[in-house]
Amino acid sequence: MAKKEVDRHLQIISDIRKKNFKPIYLLMGSEPYFIDMITDEIIANALEDADRDFNQTIVYGADVSDISVIINAAKRYPMMAPRQLVVVKEAQLIDKFDDLLYYVQKPLTSTVLVINYKYNTLKNKKIISEIEKAGVVYESRKLYDSEIPGFVSTYLLHKGISIEAKESAMLCDSIGADLSRLTSEIDKLLLTLPENEKRITAADIEKNIGISKDFNNFELLKAIIVRDAAKANLIIQYFEKNPKTNPLVVTISVLFNFYANLMLLYFIPDKSPTGIMSVLKLKSSFQTKDYITALRNYNAFKCIEIISQIRIYDTRSKGIKRAPLTADSDLLRELVYKIIH
Repeated sequence: MAKKEVDRHLQIISDIRKKNFKPIYLLMGSEPYFIDMITDEIIANALEDADRDFNQTIVYGADVSDISVIINAAKRYPMMAPRQLVVVKEAQLIDKFDDLLYYVQKPLTSTVLVINYKYNTLKNKKIISEIEKAGVVYESRKLYDSEIPGFVSTYLLHKGISIEAKESAMLCDSIGADLSRLTSEIDKLLLTLPENEKRITAADIEKNIGISKDFNNFELLKAIIVRDAAKANLIIQYFEKNPKTNPLVVTISVLFNFYANLMLLYFIPDKSPTGIMSVLKLKSSFQTKDYITALRNYNAFKCIEIISQIRIYDTRSKGIKRAPLTADSDLLRELVYKIIH
């Protein structure tokens, strides 16, 4: 079955840039970002510009009436070029996709066939097995929330830019887990950096993305972890004045993810930074510090109570059993009080 390493797409892209093409690429899974990234690299590198008119075919699953259309396109020979490129986008919409087995058993080596099977995985193990023999099968899964800051660091590293774990968390908490939007906002941020600047700071983020380096979900969580009620209330007051940049649904999600992860740690034998990194799939020991502090400040029974309260306030934030005229900031203030005390 397809490998699921987080960074496998980088090796695939490296081979593409070296012109090491495979006859078939099956790119499937729930995360469209990596599928689009690999596809764009193939389109950019497979053909010279002068060869595209006669040797590049891009079709969409919704417009394909029969899989034979794809097979016939793939079986054509290139015209005055070393290869031809056939890209099938939204292939999950094609009826009788299993009939592609006829072609993948004997693919044409002068064709590069790229199949985008988004938001799902192909179930036909025979097709997958045959493609793996001659080509590439890549499963693009959604990243865990704990993996996204590491993704940001790696993304910037390949651009020659560094970022600390705190600043990476600020970006992720504010922008969210949509990798396409996240990378787009990062690219905009990079355009604002002074020439020769190789590091993104909290001040850069605050200035250009509108996230306060002192009043954000990352700092609120840290205040709650150490049970600093005064600082937590100052941050909530800031959120109250800036509701559009600090939506309650995002804050509740940050709190839930942290305490759900924390709950796992009470039951592991190795509570060292290395043990915590392994269980939570963290990429930096810096990220373990808050969990170690929380393990000291909250016992398992309190953690269960906190998760229960977060669930209650999540439903209230969506209007269920919510008192009339209750502001989001009031709900957050109540929730934080019950967590800390």
